[in-house]
Amino acid sequence: MSGDRIRGAFAGLAVGDAVGWPAGRHRSALHAPWSRRLHRELDAFAEEHRVTTLPVPFALNQPVAPLRIGPSDDAEWLAWTALTIDRPRAEAFGELTDVRARISVATALDNLAKGIEPPASGHDNPHHFDDAAAVRAVAYGAAGRDPTEDAQVTNALDGVLGARAMAAAVAEAVASGQVGRAVEAALAVLPPETAIGHNARAALSAARAAGDPFAAVPALDAEVLDHVYSYAVGAAQTVPVALALAEAAGGELARAVPAAACLAPVADSAPALTGAIAGACGGYAAVPQGWLASARTLAGCCLPELAGRDLIEIADTLTKGIA
Repeated sequence: MSGDRIRGAFAGLAVGDAVGWPAGRHRSALHAPWSRRLHRELDAFAEEHRVTTLPVPFALNQPVAPLRIGPSDDAEWLAWTALTIDRPRAEAFGELTDVRARISVATALDNLAKGIEPPASGHDNPHHFDDAAAVRAVAYGAAGRDPTEDAQVTNALDGVLGARAMAAAVAEAVASGQVGRAVEAALAVLPPETAIGHNARAALSAARAAGDPFAAVPALDAEVLDHVYSYAVGAAQTVPVALALAEAAGGELARAVPAAACLAPVADSAPALTGAIAGACGGYAAVPQGWLASARTLAGCCLPELAGRDLIEIADTLTKGIA
C-alpha cells in the first residue's frame, strides 16, 4: 500500500469537505448559538421581504478562525474512524458523547443506547440510505479492509453499498493510482438493480459523454439529482457523482473537486468523496500546495476531542498500522 496515496485520500477528502457550501455551516457550530439564530432570522427576513441578498455564516464580534476555509464533518468522521478502526464498531460508537452527526448516526447512537445492536441499529433508521458510512469507508479503503461491520452500525441497503463502493474505489486507487480501475472496483460491488448501482452507471455514462468534469455538471444534475430530497447526503446520489467526476477528471484532484462543489444538492459529501478518490489516485504530492495547510487541521466542530488534530498525522498512523 502507498503511504503517499493514503495521505492523498485523506487530504483529498478534507479539501473536498472544505469546498462544499455546508462546511461553513458546520464550522459555525463553534460560535455562540445566538449567531446561528441571527442567521436564521436574516434568512426569514429575506424570504418575507423578497430580498435576494442571502446570509452566509458570519462571526460578527466572535473569532473568525472557525469560518476560515477548512474541513468540517467529513474529515472529522474520517479521522475518528481511522483512530478507532481496530475496535469493535458498536463499542466504539457506543462511547461517543457530545457529537454533531448525520441523522443516521444520531439515530444509530440512540438505537445503541436502547440496546438495539447492528445491523438493526442501521436498518431501523430513517436515514439508513445516507452516506455517513461512505465517508468513514475511506479509512477502510485506505487500510484495505471491509467497511461492512462499521457501515451496518448506522446504515443499510444503499447506505451500506455506498460504503463498500467507496472502500473498494479507495483501496484500488491507493494500490494502483489508476482511477479507471478504482471506478471498476466500485461498480463491482454495486448491483445494477439497486438505486445506487443504477445511478452510478448513469452518472458515469453522462460524464463520459460530456468528456470533462466541469462540462459534466449539468448532465449529472439532470441524470442523477432528482431535487426531491431535502438533504445533501443521499448515498445513491453522492457516491455516483464522486465516481463519475473522479473518472472524468482522470483522477486529478484539482479538476474533480471544483466540479463536484458545483452540485449544491449533494455538496455536503460529494466533493469530499470525489476528493478522496482523486486524492488517492494522485497521492499527497499532487494536492495543490495552497491547500495543504488548510486541509490538515481539524476544527472539532462535530467531534470536539479532535479539535486541533492533524489529519495527515492520523493518516500516517493508519499507514504504520498496515505496514
